[in-house]
Amino acid sequence: MGYNLKKDYLLQNQVSQGNQQAFTTLFDRYHPRLFHFIVNLVKSREVAEELVMDVFLKLWLSRDMISTIDNFDGFLFKIAYNKSIDFFRAAAKDKTVADIIWERMEIPAQSYADAPLLMQEYENKLREAIDLLPPKRRKVFDMSREEGLSHSEIAETLGISKNTVANTIVEAKQFIRSYLEKHYGLAGLVVLLAYLLEEK
Repeated sequence: MGYNLKKDYLLQNQVSQGNQQAFTTLFDRYHPRLFHFIVNLVKSREVAEELVMDVFLKLWLSRDMISTIDNFDGFLFKIAYNKSIDFFRAAAKDKTVADIIWERMEIPAQSYADAPLLMQEYENKLREAIDLLPPKRRKVFDMSREEGLSHSEIAETLGISKNTVANTIVEAKQFIRSYLEKHYGLAGLVVLLAYLLEEK
């Protein structure tokens, strides 16, 4: 087999054993190509980035069987294609396309006491990011995430429009995600998100 195929096969074996560094290497090798492939399909850089993250999330969650994949390149792009089709199906039904990454970042408060050290570190970083938000943005975000209030309830309480509430929450999420990516890297963030899924 060629050099790249042989290298990928070695990395696949390492990832199947839970090697996060090997996963990061595969992530760095394939992320640009997968992103380019998906963005050409969905025509949205933001959606494409989330779908690429979801591809690698699936890869990490399926790591036990990754060493058995002969055509790894084809395997990844098939997942990417299927994720893109799922996106179009959801959009075609006029349903709001869920912010998959964000939903997986949130964990129930009652689970904190039993959370492993990794998750406590994650929660600390998440709290750090929230605390760095401008006061008004943090207030809106906390009312949504911590108090579970709807956009309408927040708007009425603060005397602002629902659009302002929605835009403020989007901006807050974008900042927090960027902050976490800065500290963990995209590949590391995928591992953390996968860990959250496995804990549920």
